[in-house]
Amino acid sequence: MSKADASKTGEGKADILVVDDHPANLRLLSAMLEKQGYQVRKALSGQLALDSVEASLPDIVLLDVNMPQMSGYEVCAKLKAAERTRDLPVIFLSAASEALNKIYAFEVGGTDYITKPFQLEDVLIRVENQLTIQRQKRQLTEQNTRLQQEIRDRQQAEAALRRSEAQNQAVLAAIPDLMFRVRRDGVYLDYFPAKGFHEPLSPEMERIGRKMMDVIPTEMARRQQQYMELVLQTGEIEVYEQQYEVDGKLFEEEVRVVVSGEDEVLFIVRDIGDRRRIERALYEAQRKSETLLLNILPKIIADQLKKNQDSVNQENGAIAEQFSEATILFADIVDFTSQAARTRPTDLVNLLNQIFSTFDQLVEQHGLEKIKTIGDAYMAVGGLPTPRDDHAEAIADLALDMQQAIQRFHRDQGEPFQLRIGINTGAVVAGVIGIKKFSYDLWGDTVNVASRMETQGEAGKIQVTAETYQHLQHRYQFEKRGAIAVKGKGEMTTYWLLAKASNDEPSIADAELTAQIN
Repeated sequence: MSKADASKTGEGKADILVVDDHPANLRLLSAMLEKQGYQVRKALSGQLALDSVEASLPDIVLLDVNMPQMSGYEVCAKLKAAERTRDLPVIFLSAASEALNKIYAFEVGGTDYITKPFQLEDVLIRVENQLTIQRQKRQLTEQNTRLQQEIRDRQQAEAALRRSEAQNQAVLAAIPDLMFRVRRDGVYLDYFPAKGFHEPLSPEMERIGRKMMDVIPTEMARRQQQYMELVLQTGEIEVYEQQYEVDGKLFEEEVRVVVSGEDEVLFIVRDIGDRRRIERALYEAQRKSETLLLNILPKIIADQLKKNQDSVNQENGAIAEQFSEATILFADIVDFTSQAARTRPTDLVNLLNQIFSTFDQLVEQHGLEKIKTIGDAYMAVGGLPTPRDDHAEAIADLALDMQQAIQRFHRDQGEPFQLRIGINTGAVVAGVIGIKKFSYDLWGDTVNVASRMETQGEAGKIQVTAETYQHLQHRYQFEKRGAIAVKGKGEMTTYWLLAKASNDEPSIADAELTAQIN
C-alpha cells in the first residue's frame, strides 16, 4: 500500500502536491510539510502540476496563484473540469489579500485561500481541515452505498417471494419462515419451526393441540384471532406487522395469514428485525445528509436543487436568480493572523468556531442568510433567497449585534477582538453553479463594493455606502465619513453606522433637515 493510499484509510499521512514557480518558496513549504510527516511532491509550473496529478492523484494541492504560462486559477479550472480530479481539494497560496482575489479563487473551485507570508500553523490547520472533510465524505459515501445495497438485496428477496406467491401462495410463501396452522377456535394444528428462525416466545413449549391464548401473550393471541376471522370471511391474504420485547430485546416480525382449509388458516411469520434496522439506519443517513445540505444551502435552494436532480429533463445544473435589491455584509476579524501565529492550531480552530457559531446564531435570529466564511472573514446577506422589505434594517441590526458579540472573545494578551464591517445595498445575482461541491454564492458590483467597504473600513467600525444609508437614515445614528477612493468606483461617500436611533435622538438626515429649516 502506498503512502497516499494509506492516508485514505487513516493509516498514514497524506500525499500533498505543492506548486510554486519560485524554487525557494517550494523548498520552504515542502520542508515544513515533510517535517510534519506528509509525503510532498513538488512542481515548478502549472503544466508540471497537471502532469504530476495525471500520473498519480494526490490527496490535496497547494497551488500558487501567480505563475508564468499558466496561472494557478487556470490550473484549478482544468482540475475541476476533469471527472477524475474535480473533487480534489485545492488550497490557493497568494500574496494578494484583496477580497476579489479570494472570491475568484473560490469561483474557479478552490476550497481555501492562504495569504502569503503564511504561518506554518495556519497552513497545517487548513490542510488537515480539508483532509478531514475528504475522509468524512468518503465514509458517508461508503456507508450509503452499503445501506443501499442491503435495501436492494431485501427488495429483490421480497420480489422473488411475491412471484412465488403467485404460483403457490400458501406453501412457497412459508419456505424461509416460521409456519403454523391454526383452527378457527384458536387451536394449533401444526407448528413448523423454520431453520434459522428463533422463536423467543415459549420456545420449548409444545403447541399442537393447545390454544393460542395459553401459549403467547393475550394481546398477540387476540390480534391473530381477529386476522384469522377476517381471512376466513374474505378468502384474501392478510399481512400485518408485530413488535414485542423479550428480556429487553425488541423483536419485529411480519405475519401473513392465508386460508389453508375449511375453518383453518396458515400463519407465516418472518423476522424483519434486520430489515427494519437497515431501513432506520438508511433513514438516519439520509436525515444527516439532508441536514448537511441545509447547512450549506438555504432550504428553498436545496429543495430546488433536489428537484432539478430528480428531473430527467434537467440539462443545466445551474440555479441562479436576479434580485433587484439586497443588502450584503462583510465582516473581518482585525489582525487575526498575528493571533494565529501565537496560538496552537487546535485552540485556534476552537476559538474561530466559537466566534463564527455565535455569528451563525445571530444570522438565524435576524432571519438572514449566511453565505460563507473565507479564512477569518464572514459574509451574510439580507433580502434573499426570500425577498424581504426590511433587508437593510436586518443587516444593520446584525452588524451592531456582531460588534457587541465579538467583545466577548479576547486575544491572548487579554484585549477583546475587533471587527471591521462593510455593508452595501443593491442588485445582485445569487445561485448555485455546477453539479458537485455545491455552495450558494452572490455575484455583482454590489458584492464587490460591500467587500471594499470592509477592506477600507476601520477596526471596530461599520462602514456603509450611501445606498445603504438611504434605507437606514431615519432609524439609525450615523457619522458621515465623507468621500473615499474605492478601487474601480472612484470617489464614494460613506458613513459610519453607530447605533439604532432612539425616539429623542435625531439621525444625520433629521439633523440636516432641521439645520436647513432654521
